[in-house]
Order: sequence, then structure tokens, then C-alpha cells
Amino acid sequence: MTTSDPAAAALGAREDSSGRAVHAPDAPDAPRTAQERTGTRARLAATASDLDAADPLRTHRDAFVGAETSLVYFDGNSLGRPLRASVDRLAAFARDEWGGRLIRGWDESWMQLPFDIGDTLGRAAIGAAAGQTVIGDSTTVLLYKLVRAAFDAAVAADPARVEIVVDRDNFPTDRYLVEGIADERGGRVRWVDVDLAGGVSADLLQGAVGPATGVVLLSHVAYRSGYLADAATLTRIAHDAGALVVWDLCHSAGSVPVEADAWDFDLAVGCTYKYLNGGPGSPAFAYVAARLQDRLAQPIQGWMGAADVFAMGPEYRPAAGMRRFLSGTPPIVGMLAMQDTLALLEDVGIEAVRDKSIALTEFAVQVSDELLTPLGVVVASPRDPQTRGGHVTLSHPAMRAVTARLWTQDVIPDYRDPGGLRIGLSPLSTSFAETLAGLAAVAEAVRAES
Repeated sequence: MTTSDPAAAALGAREDSSGRAVHAPDAPDAPRTAQERTGTRARLAATASDLDAADPLRTHRDAFVGAETSLVYFDGNSLGRPLRASVDRLAAFARDEWGGRLIRGWDESWMQLPFDIGDTLGRAAIGAAAGQTVIGDSTTVLLYKLVRAAFDAAVAADPARVEIVVDRDNFPTDRYLVEGIADERGGRVRWVDVDLAGGVSADLLQGAVGPATGVVLLSHVAYRSGYLADAATLTRIAHDAGALVVWDLCHSAGSVPVEADAWDFDLAVGCTYKYLNGGPGSPAFAYVAARLQDRLAQPIQGWMGAADVFAMGPEYRPAAGMRRFLSGTPPIVGMLAMQDTLALLEDVGIEAVRDKSIALTEFAVQVSDELLTPLGVVVASPRDPQTRGGHVTLSHPAMRAVTARLWTQDVIPDYRDPGGLRIGLSPLSTSFAETLAGLAAVAEAVRAES
């Protein structure tokens, strides 16, 4: 394939039988003069106003700190805005529970908090029945625990199952962990090559799994492109091959419906500082299907995962259920803020959030087609909303400099190589008018940097 568009070439755009790039927009001829651009923006502004007026979730935007300002926030898929209720919750905790109850807090509620919040998260965000989700360590540590536990269980059941399947464009932590675990446990990595503007399809996974597969590690929403995997189908393919599956839900929990139980998940990990608004570095969650909990041995044996936490015995005996997947003292302060978003999710429902997410990303693609396509910007995310998560990636060779310029103007996207500017649209805190304002700023910045 040849292309005159270096951004499309860098992102591996494909051509169909007509010779047209699959990810090229179907937009009408876009305006090029200043007068035409002004007219187009006025029309898009009217559309944004209509969409905001019809949005059933619009009133929830005011519940977020900073939403009343002119700052455009396109990075909710990296760090969500805090809820005003969380500010009050954190202050009250420091004053009344930490300051007032002190060490008594552990006996009164803190020891149980990782499981109580985990059950709420499971119910509100990932379709998990009680007793299968816990708030614990960082995403990296929990992924290590679950992938390593799954690998050891697979090899114990069948010594030939020494392969861990992962795609080459999975989030760096996922790839690094898999390589480390394979080296540590005498396994090997089976790499899946994917289109950087897409992700792992059923055909790709079918070609990668087999009698040697022990574990498959997949992201439900691809961090770069926003590709939304068919989790139920991919799980079935891995199970048919005799493997266990670990799902990374970091870019889907709180934005895209997940049905961990109904889709027959084995294990899953997700972070809570993105769409769940838990705050910088808030602890991740782990899901382990009930049928596997007593079969898996997690590798970081700490006192909090012991059968009798306060026995302080001479040897480790794992607790039953999800407690065995804890290691050290739970980060109580770090898990407080997410409770407010989980309560809001339970109130509005994840399906309503998904509907708003689709509407926002569809509008972002429309605006990009009309304002950014004439500048050489390519939509490097799936155009079908059914295969796209909550963010859109826009590709252009100047996007690194564009991102730096935008940050000085209080327009906050993020950048991912090669040449990708990510537009992360949190449905509960982002308006259509904010989306248009930010993308108009992107267009001006691309002009300035090109």
C-alpha cells in the first residue's frame, strides 16, 4: 500500500478493494476559507447546543469540580475530574474517622472496605455478583498477581501450556509484565500483531491460541485506538482452546458496559482513576470468578491475605475467597473518592452512560471530519461506535507539539506515539459544547504547528 498521508501510514491504515483507506472519513468537502470555517463552526455550535439540551445526563456535569470553568478536559480516560461530593467525603474522613476514631477505624469498617467497595464496583460497573471483586494494589501489581496465578494454575493442570498470548499494541505495563512472568516461570510469549487503529479480533485470537496456550491477556478497550473488543466472543475462543483469560478493563470500567459474569470472565483488573474518578493513583480492582478463587495461588503472600490476619502465625495460609488476593494493608484513603462515582453510576445506569459516550464520540468524529480532515488529520479509531470505546485518537505528524501548545491554553488532551492525540470524553462530566470548543482549538493548533 502507498499513501501520501504520513499519519495514516504510521498508524497502519489499510485499504479496501476500492483502494480507499478504511479509516479515511466519509465527510463532505470541508471548508477551507476563514469565512467557510466560521460558518461551519456556527453550524456545529448549534448542533452541540441541541445535543446538550437533549442530554438526559447534562445535570450531572455540575457535580464535578472545575466543570464550571472554561478549561476543556479531554483526558478523562487518564484521570477523571473529582466529584464535589468526594471533596466533602475526604475532608470528613480526615476529621471524623481518621482523626476521630484513629486505630479503631480498622475494626469498625476499614478492614471490610476493600470488599464492600469492590462489590459495589462489581455491581455498578462490571456486571459481577458479590464476592468476586476487591479493591487492592496498583493496576500493575494486581495484573502481575492474576496473570502469574493463572499461568501457574494452567501449567499445573497441563505442563505443555507455557504460552501467554498478548497483542503487541497492548498497554506497555501489560506487555512488560507478560515478558517478565514468562522469563520468571519458564514460559514464552505468543505475540499477536494488530492494526494500531484497531485491536484484537476473533480471527486474530483464533490464530494465536492452541494446545500450548496457558493464559490470554486482553484489553477490553485498546488504550491507543479505543477499539472495543468483543469480550464475550474472545473469552469463548480462549476457553475453547483450554486457556484462562485475564481482562484489562482500565479503559472500559465506568464508560462501557461490562458483563463479567455473563461473559464468563475468569479474571480481570481495572484502574479506578479514569472513568471512576478515584483520584491520582487510586487503587485498582481485581475480579476473580468464584469458581477459581480457591484454585488460584496469588504470588505476593502478605499478611492481609492470610486466613487469620491477626494470628501472626509461623507460616502463611491463604484466606478463602477474595481476601487471598490481598497482600498488604489496604490504601483506605485512596479508595474513598470512587464511592461517589459508583453511587452516581448506580443511579443513572451504565447503559445511559454508554449512550452518552457514543453520542460524544460520534460528535467528535463529525467535528474532526469537518474541521480537521482538511488539515491532514486522520481519525485513528474505529468509526463504528459498536467497536469504539470512550475515546477517539486523532493522528497527525505534529500532534506532539500540538498537545504541548494546547496544554498552555487550558485544553487538555494527551499524546500517544506515533502522532496520536487522544480525545478522552467522560460521559458524566463532558458536554458537547466543551467537545466542540476543544476540537476547534485542536484545529487552530494544527494550523500553527504545520
